[in-house]
Amino acid sequence: MFIMWVTNLVNLVLLAASASAATSASADKVLSNHATVLADNSANLAFSLYQTMAKEKDLENILISPVVVASSLGLVALGGKAATASQVKTLLKADKVKDEQLHSGLAELLTEVSDPKTRNVTWKISNRLYGPSSVKFVDNFVKNSKKHYNCDQSKINFRDKKSAVNSINEWASKSTGGKLPEVTKDVEKTDGAIIVNAMFFKPHWDEQFHHKMVDNRGFLASRSYTVSVQMMHRTGLYDFYDDTANQLVVLSMPLAHKKSSVVFIMPYHVEPLERLEKMLTQKQVNTWLGNLKETAVAVSLPKVSMEVSHNLQKHLEELGLTEAVDKAKADLSNISGKKDLYLSSVFHASAMEWDTDGNEINTAVFATDKLKSPKLFYADHPFIFLVKDQKTNSILFIGRMVRPKGEKMRDEL
Repeated sequence: MFIMWVTNLVNLVLLAASASAATSASADKVLSNHATVLADNSANLAFSLYQTMAKEKDLENILISPVVVASSLGLVALGGKAATASQVKTLLKADKVKDEQLHSGLAELLTEVSDPKTRNVTWKISNRLYGPSSVKFVDNFVKNSKKHYNCDQSKINFRDKKSAVNSINEWASKSTGGKLPEVTKDVEKTDGAIIVNAMFFKPHWDEQFHHKMVDNRGFLASRSYTVSVQMMHRTGLYDFYDDTANQLVVLSMPLAHKKSSVVFIMPYHVEPLERLEKMLTQKQVNTWLGNLKETAVAVSLPKVSMEVSHNLQKHLEELGLTEAVDKAKADLSNISGKKDLYLSSVFHASAMEWDTDGNEINTAVFATDKLKSPKLFYADHPFIFLVKDQKTNSILFIGRMVRPKGEKMRDEL
């Protein structure tokens, strides 16, 4: 009897230990090799895509999620054959990755970085593929696009442009809880397939800003145009680098759970961001990040929301996606069973909310002299920012704030 009791006890202990190990393993789940490769390559894509977009005239704010763009490219590869599919792999620098690993790796990466529990962020991502009324979606594509890319399909009568535009915008608004009211004002090409990404992202700071320390300030969109915005403030210990040679500062602020952080790159003075953007490469950003040191910083950031929608089709074409977007060459027959589709638009729309919300501030630091003589990071003029994931090294968002929403205050000489 005693031996049986001891045996049962040992079994229970072993069971508890294995369960604990399993829980720990799931909490620290390691990315597969192909997901890691795709994380690195989507970060490279971030900079090349940003550089291409920054050349566009009259474009003010930029906001793109490279991991979501990579997923949209994966969707094109899933629906494509021959060169239409292989170009996606070349663009993602994943020529040696097998098809199944490409799709499962991109799905794994996006699931990892957008998990609201481990990341403690609000990030709603919805994807939809629209096809003309005449298209017939292949069952296998419908199943796999849902499995890997959480993408739905919809037929739409593009010839009734007003109705088509309203339908797309209503879907995007509904899927983001009303945060993204408009994706597009027009559908130019009425005979192709359209991919739409609709997202709402709200950073949750590792240490919150002071909710009551919010006031109206001026944001200098240019030397002659000032916008009235709410500004939020707090002083804390942050990773900071003052690049005197390039006359810019870099600030990294962790988000909750410290799994990711927002990196700000801001010139000393009001200027067009072109000078900084010419420097913006993976290598240069890594150099800046390597120079960061924990520093007392008084931070002031605009408390605003950004709603930005880009049609990435021509930018992706410029980067090498030439087959899928060409009506005469595209082979997207895995989508419809025949060569009757091409990629006419890729609408990538995001709403991002900059707010005071976050974890409680660690007040113990105020009893020390660590916050004496803080550096100033006063974001009252255009800046570039990245939301960088620590675990996967991928870039969740890259963008620039040139003109936040707000009333014009005054002309300045």
